Amino acid sequence: MSDYLIRALAFDNTIRAYAVRSTETVSEAQRRHYTWPTATAALGRSMTATVMMGAMLKGEEKLTVKIEGNGPLGPIVADANAKGEVRGYATHPQTHFDLNEKGKLDVRRAVGTEGMLTVVKDLGLRDYFTGQVPLVSGEVAEDFTQYFVVSEQVPSAVGLGVLVNPDNTVKAAGGFVIQVMPGATDETITELEKRISTVEPISKLIDRGLTPEEILEEVLGRDNVQVIDRMPVTFSCNCSRERFGNAIIGLGEKEIRDMIEEDGQAEAECHFCLEKYVYTKEDLEGFIDEIRSQA
Repeated sequence: MSDYLIRALAFDNTIRAYAVRSTETVSEAQRRHYTWPTATAALGRSMTATVMMGAMLKGEEKLTVKIEGNGPLGPIVADANAKGEVRGYATHPQTHFDLNEKGKLDVRRAVGTEGMLTVVKDLGLRDYFTGQVPLVSGEVAEDFTQYFVVSEQVPSAVGLGVLVNPDNTVKAAGGFVIQVMPGATDETITELEKRISTVEPISKLIDRGLTPEEILEEVLGRDNVQVIDRMPVTFSCNCSRERFGNAIIGLGEKEIRDMIEEDGQAEAECHFCLEKYVYTKEDLEGFIDEIRSQA
């Protein structure tokens, strides 16, 4: 089954909900970065939340999430757009610990409990929108919940889960975001809080093979969910040879000349997908010609 995300409404359109199956997407990140299990869980949770935030955008809008804690994993960065495309990396992907006291991957220890979660949205305007909140747990889901409540003033519940096989591959990944909209009654909020507090952990729901629709039915109640639309979700990187070439041109003629004299070539690697791009001496001399032609 391919990854996909659903948007839904519940309780007479006063609750907005998102759910996603992100197993293949997180698997692709794990494969490209060779993340170890604890790092896989942290990065996978972050990408899963980010792709759901992307689904809240429109058109060509996009966003970048950075989780920078004081743990050994280092900063996690994830990008997403409104089309279900997401990419991400962890600074130290080979980070792993023994299971925590609950028998789960110790994401909190890897991420750290002190630091910041930052969201930068490119909404096509002159200035970017930036929201930032302190980390509250390092478990990622609680930190995104805090972001929605504090930075966007939207009461929310976030559930994120990543299950890792003994061979380091991803068994399953997914999550949900439930948001209370204006007009929700106290009765609705009370029922919602009760349901969320008693529902199985998201990792269990994912392990049982539930679809995004079934996850929301578990969380909100079978008769309460009205699915609005679905979209495919994929690991997608927009890096290119041309893009990195333009970045090299931006360094200026002196820097490029130094590359030629010191190494005879230049090599660029994308942080997100680890794709490598090699530029020969001839390529670099062509860049210099291009700079001179524009002078």
